[in-house]
Amino acid sequence: MNPSSGELRMLDARTGSAVEVRPARPGLLRVCAHARPESEKSGLNGVRVLLLADLLARSAELIGIQVFTAVVFPCAVPAELTCAERAASELGVHPPAVRTGVGADGALPAGWADVRIIDDAASPKVSGGEIVTRAGSVRWRGSADGDRLPEMTPFTRDAAAVRLALMSAPYGDAVDLNDVDFVSACETVTRWRRLVGLWAESPSKPIPEGIARQIGSAFRDLDMVPVLALLRDLASDEAIAPGAKFETIVFADRVLGLDLAREIGQPHSGSES
Repeated sequence: MNPSSGELRMLDARTGSAVEVRPARPGLLRVCAHARPESEKSGLNGVRVLLLADLLARSAELIGIQVFTAVVFPCAVPAELTCAERAASELGVHPPAVRTGVGADGALPAGWADVRIIDDAASPKVSGGEIVTRAGSVRWRGSADGDRLPEMTPFTRDAAAVRLALMSAPYGDAVDLNDVDFVSACETVTRWRRLVGLWAESPSKPIPEGIARQIGSAFRDLDMVPVLALLRDLASDEAIAPGAKFETIVFADRVLGLDLAREIGQPHSGSES
């Protein structure tokens, strides 16, 4: 696999079409995440905006593009935004290079960004030729009270499960999440980590060419859904050697960010079921 090949594509919210991401400065992609504060909720939508910026940065770096990420907010930094950033950090989202304020209309100086990421409710003023991408809204429909992120703490004992649940739908789609989604995500992350620890004991093998192409294409579209589906099918595919399964899942995790290699060297059973 040649990770430096290919191009990034994102949905432009103004046209609904996928467009190529072309940094104005070769080799440097400038990304602005508009994590708009929410007065009555604790930032699930803001968390998804920041997660999408993180996935973009990881995918870009995989093909040799350096990324400068800014979290942009209107005027002073509100407590709700701080909550969203803290929650995103727990999900493995890398901190931004800078946090900066803009006018209430969300306008940026012309040419300041290559990509802007906003939530479903935002409508910032566009001042240049940047791509504007929307992260779909997130609604928590669990047994806890309302949409408040702190009520998700029983599941954030492994925050990677929250990250997995948020990546399990196309980034532009609205999602409803509930207790069952997070229990399933917890079980999936636990199983994958155990399998990685098991496969790590086998001789390393290269990632199968067809799988490498699928993963690379999905990452360039910021489409985590087919990658997650591929990893779910990996264990039962007897045609793939354990060492190749290990290399595949560890490579994919460079973008997924689920810390799947955490249990390498830990005792575990010898079954892949």
